[in-house]
Amino acid sequence: MPKGVQTHIPNVARMYDYYLGGKDNFPADRQAAEKVLEIIPEIRHSARSNRAFLGRTVGFLAESGIDQFLDIGAGLPTQNNVHQVVPGARVVYVDNDPTVLVHGRAILGKNENVTIVEGDLRRPGEILEHPDMRAAIDFDRPVGILLLAIMHFVPDTDDPLGILATLRGVMAPGSHLVLSHVAIDARPEAAEGVVQVYDRASSPFVTRTGKEIVRMFDGFDVVEPGVVNLPEWRPVPGTAVPYKGVGSYFLGGVGVVSDVG
Repeated sequence: MPKGVQTHIPNVARMYDYYLGGKDNFPADRQAAEKVLEIIPEIRHSARSNRAFLGRTVGFLAESGIDQFLDIGAGLPTQNNVHQVVPGARVVYVDNDPTVLVHGRAILGKNENVTIVEGDLRRPGEILEHPDMRAAIDFDRPVGILLLAIMHFVPDTDDPLGILATLRGVMAPGSHLVLSHVAIDARPEAAEGVVQVYDRASSPFVTRTGKEIVRMFDGFDVVEPGVVNLPEWRPVPGTAVPYKGVGSYFLGGVGVVSDVG
């Protein structure tokens, strides 16, 4: 077993892999994930909606001229990663999870356009100064920064709005932020049980409302249709949109750094 990988403690990245139907998980991960599924059976669909959201938003960024991406809290490599959605783009994946780093380097290590960096979102300055990241990303040009299903593992004590301000401060005009976050609006009564499961996992889960999630886009110009239920964000024509008009388990949006200010 690679150094730092603990199989007896539920791991949030491996639990997410289990929701997606992946095989990179252990009994402790599956048991914890099943407890969450007992409380919110729809979480499998929400996780898959989040992956689909990644694909649509990254495609939108590429159409907007973005050809370099920083994916923080990237999680275990699965289908439709950023470098697969936009072949040829320069991509840096960042994670602090030993499981993710081992799998990522094994699967992606030979791709010359892909860099994998160990880093913790709670210390954004260290990520931004990492020499491998600096060698790959040119912050004098527009960049796409992805924070997908990661901010709900950043407690208020770590100043999530300050973290976002630090990232925004290095983003050139025309840069884009893609962010998704679990919202408790639809099922507030379920939040306590989910929190208890994640309290025994590798990272605690932080409950936030839609209004709190919208605040994370302060300082960005939010593109249409705004911060919405993930399936409602520019759905592929002809596809059904579940939960339409109802509070979502996942909210997300895309913000742009303006040329002004």
